[in-house]
Amino acid sequence: MDKIVNKTKEIVGYSKDYIFKEIDIENKKIYFMFSEVLCSGSDINDFILKKFSHIKKKDLKKIINILPDNNIKNIKEDEIVSYMNKGFIVCLVNNNILAIEVKKILERGITTIESELSISGPKDSFSENFNTNLGLIRRRIKSSNLWWDEINIGKSSETKVGILYMNDIVEKDLVDKVKNRLSKIDIDAIIDSSYLKDILEDNNDSFFPTIMSTERPDKVSMALLEGKVAILIDMSSYALILPNFFIDFFHTVDDYYQKSINTTFVRIIRLFAFFIAIFLPAAYIAVTTYNQDAIPLSLLLLLKAQRSFVPFPAVVEALFMIISFEILRESDLRMSSTTGSAISILGGLILGDAAVSAGIMSPIMIIIIALSSIAGFVFTSIELVNAIRMYRIIFLILSCILGLYGIYLGAVYLLYKLITLTSLNKPYLAPFSPFIKSEIKDSIYKEANTTNKYRNPILTKNKYRGRYK
Repeated sequence: MDKIVNKTKEIVGYSKDYIFKEIDIENKKIYFMFSEVLCSGSDINDFILKKFSHIKKKDLKKIINILPDNNIKNIKEDEIVSYMNKGFIVCLVNNNILAIEVKKILERGITTIESELSISGPKDSFSENFNTNLGLIRRRIKSSNLWWDEINIGKSSETKVGILYMNDIVEKDLVDKVKNRLSKIDIDAIIDSSYLKDILEDNNDSFFPTIMSTERPDKVSMALLEGKVAILIDMSSYALILPNFFIDFFHTVDDYYQKSINTTFVRIIRLFAFFIAIFLPAAYIAVTTYNQDAIPLSLLLLLKAQRSFVPFPAVVEALFMIISFEILRESDLRMSSTTGSAISILGGLILGDAAVSAGIMSPIMIIIIALSSIAGFVFTSIELVNAIRMYRIIFLILSCILGLYGIYLGAVYLLYKLITLTSLNKPYLAPFSPFIKSEIKDSIYKEANTTNKYRNPILTKNKYRGRYK
């Protein structure tokens, strides 16, 4: 036992948070080893040490049945430090090595949603505790068919990663693909769920996201019931959902808590916002620079009159405004909530008005770029917002070179990228390509929840929902 203790001390080095304690019961030495920053001191004193102080030597052989803990394990010598780092106290007694769970509560608990706000529906969000997050999903899906497999990733972090799926709905090949990709990860540590996105994506060279990140347990529950796979990562408050389709990023959980007609209208608005965010600046550059005959003469004269005092070409003006908006957005995100609103007012109103008054910018250009930027913020996925930002610049450059023809060529390229993109080998542009008639009812158009009888046949062979089976 002394050799084991000394070896453990050598492994942890000079870290003072590791505590080594020795007690004696009728000339029988018992050793305790734990990390005071990961273990609850009150639990150790009240339930472990106090219990050992009343135990006789003859009772040590059945110590597992005596200790009041629901998670006691016999472990091997090479697992001691690993369990200490997981919030266990390691006890050396009778040539046995016991790991007793006494974790300290270090997470912030269940809080309200911050990044994916909804008008109606649940307000609870994931936290950094794996068991809490799993419990939030179990509360919503009480079926025994909700299965999850565990895998530890990271040489140094040994992060617990849970792969969740509905066993009676999901395709087994889909689960196997996820497990296979996760098992190939060779990295020091997984600090957040975002670390896994690049490994799980089929196409790393695409701007568009194929994996959805969410802090909403209800959203994950809906995805599982559709036949998708969810990934929970310990110490991360965001879960991953895969595979995903392009149209999924136009949907929100509020769509399923409101009337179908209202949801359909809002989805159409989001679709228009997507095209406005990408094409509007490029279209303005094209019609004012190359293709003046594409708009009425009166409108063209109005636009030209507003730009008559601006010393820069329209494309330079547009790029300058886009970069200015992106700088403003980044500063607003990084600053605290108390100063963020002040920066927005300063940049959006004062500097914008001053730029027009100084003759550096035209009013119409500020309107065009502002409308395009605001339209991009309709979507909650930051990856989709970034993709829109990149394609906005690409289309702007194409329109500067070729006018409307550049926009047409860019649109063909964009459509090609979307058609060829996959998520876990599933077509990204479904249900439009390939066309799936049953899924059109939950794409742009939203059918009532009570009359939507089928799941996506691309995701599962169990296409009938429970009550229609």
